[in-house]
Amino acid sequence: MAGPSGVCVSMSRARGVSVSRAHCGGARHPSRRRSPAIIRRSGRGLDQSSSSSLGFAFVCRATTEESESMPASEETGLPKGESSEEEEEVFIRRRPPHGRPRNPCGPIDFVVTDYVEENEPRNILEEIVWYKDTEIAARKDAMPLTRLAAGVKKAPPPRDFLAALKNTYKETNQPALIAEVKKASPSKGVIQPNFDPVRIAKAYEAGGATCLSVLTDEKFFQGSFSYLREIRAAGVTCPLLCKEFVVEPYQVFLARFYGADAILLIAAVLPNSDLAYLLKVVKSLGMTALVEVHTEGELERVLSIPEVELVGINNRDLGTFEVTLETTKRIMESKQGQECKDRDLVVVGESGIFTLDDVNFTQECGCRSILVGESLVKENDPETAIKTLFGR
Repeated sequence: MAGPSGVCVSMSRARGVSVSRAHCGGARHPSRRRSPAIIRRSGRGLDQSSSSSLGFAFVCRATTEESESMPASEETGLPKGESSEEEEEVFIRRRPPHGRPRNPCGPIDFVVTDYVEENEPRNILEEIVWYKDTEIAARKDAMPLTRLAAGVKKAPPPRDFLAALKNTYKETNQPALIAEVKKASPSKGVIQPNFDPVRIAKAYEAGGATCLSVLTDEKFFQGSFSYLREIRAAGVTCPLLCKEFVVEPYQVFLARFYGADAILLIAAVLPNSDLAYLLKVVKSLGMTALVEVHTEGELERVLSIPEVELVGINNRDLGTFEVTLETTKRIMESKQGQECKDRDLVVVGESGIFTLDDVNFTQECGCRSILVGESLVKENDPETAIKTLFGR
């Protein structure tokens, strides 16, 4: 099917849209010999058994759902053999490196333990990304892309997210605020127990937020795509960013279907081939993409894509999960940060912003916008919290 503006999207009945090329952008894990041990499948996955000395694992095919064959792990980051001088890259594997490895033996399979260990996610971002395949498959069964694309045409027109940020900075000489509508997070648990997305969104707008970021991930953040529609239907005029862990175009269509004006694309998750393709899909739907980076290396490869207009620097280290505003400072002082300034790209400082000093520091680094979540959403009076944050 040819999408808007000539973006070609391939279709299938069960899986909806798929990118008709292999993922790239990272090294694959080399094959190595493994020490096998017996493991047993339960309803929650593969569990270690005490009978490890037998050297193999049995999985009953009759009770195990067959999974799609999938390629070996794809990782994103710098090309193999290269690394950032400033900070070591953290690679996010797109899928478990070995899928569900099995070896047939009559009515049972045996599995090598170390393969299972490598199939465990190395951090929360990897866990979230791996789950997206299951989540998206269920969504496609409920609403194939053909129906979703038809629904997109009936959605309210997208508002200019990027222009809103630029205009606020020009008019106020302060970073434009993207305030986040978020109930919970994997690290903090429930942040706002009295969560009402519409109430919070209206308070943000009254407090002076330029745009809103809406968490849509259900499993890990207790979010929902429906929040986008509810907030927009309530009369909130701030452009809306769909904060989702995007791994394929279907999610972009879903965000637009529910009324999003912009969507997050995370460089640590997406190799440049996918990132460039998704940017074209985003543009074809009249939306804005916020491309998030964590390191100079990620920013360098992101800047090689001409369509990038809006960049976010996340101050959270993917390896340690520590947050420091020095990340923004270091990246903006690098040659990649200078290129952002030379190209007049709008840069958003993300995470770790709690005070007016933090706002000023981020602005001095060269950011024309900030994204703030936890420090605002946990407050019972978000409107006043925004005014306090900006010293108003």
